[in-house]
Amino acid sequence: MPLTSDEIDRYARHLVLRDVGGPGQLKLKAARVLVIGAGGLGAPLIQYLAAAGIGTIGIVDDDAVSLSNLQRQVIHSTPDLGRSKVESAVDAVGRLNPHVTVEPFPVRLTPANARDLMGRYDLVADGSDNFETRYAVSDACFYERKPLVTAALGQFDGSLTTIRAHEIGQDGKPNPTYRCLFPSPPPPGAIPTCAEAGVLGALVGVMGSLMAMEVIREIVGFGESLVGRLLMVDARAMRFDTIRYGWDEANPLNGSGA
Repeated sequence: MPLTSDEIDRYARHLVLRDVGGPGQLKLKAARVLVIGAGGLGAPLIQYLAAAGIGTIGIVDDDAVSLSNLQRQVIHSTPDLGRSKVESAVDAVGRLNPHVTVEPFPVRLTPANARDLMGRYDLVADGSDNFETRYAVSDACFYERKPLVTAALGQFDGSLTTIRAHEIGQDGKPNPTYRCLFPSPPPPGAIPTCAEAGVLGALVGVMGSLMAMEVIREIVGFGESLVGRLLMVDARAMRFDTIRYGWDEANPLNGSGA
């Protein structure tokens, strides 16, 4: 479906980008992206995906907006207190870009429903805040053959990578899975929650925006992917570093004995 005159004006700054242009914007319009979490990472992620013109955004979150969320979850506001985060996010996207369709899922993602939820989408972006959900999402993406953009936060640090474990890399080996990077979750209680340790609000916005940029890059196809690379952000030192990681043949998804 071609861009309307309103969309041409709205996305004018994309259309003049050589690496995006009309063909890239049409890819964004046709794309279906599932966002896991409408909280700290999900808030800026959803905003920038909507602003970029992603045609359909699915949002999975079973939580409600609380006062302590508003320090970093900028898609919600004070009048939204007590509302479902998914419902609040749907309204925010509608105000920002009426050309975007939002499909709300006010449920908690689990290993039991993950594959069914993501089966109808082109790409998954995981902004969840716990390892149980991250493993459920990454495993389901492998079995459903979906690209995954996933990020995590600490108090003053964050990380981001892209997983395409269902594909073969340029070296002829399978691309690494999330379990190649993190073979097993840490013991319960080993890593304090956001409520226990705190998190810098503006850092959450940076990481969510980087997630959106990586999702857009994956859809349009410009630049170098974060597949096999972990981007690490240190807000104390204001430093960005990237480390490479590879396929672990012992991983249970696409390893030698899978």
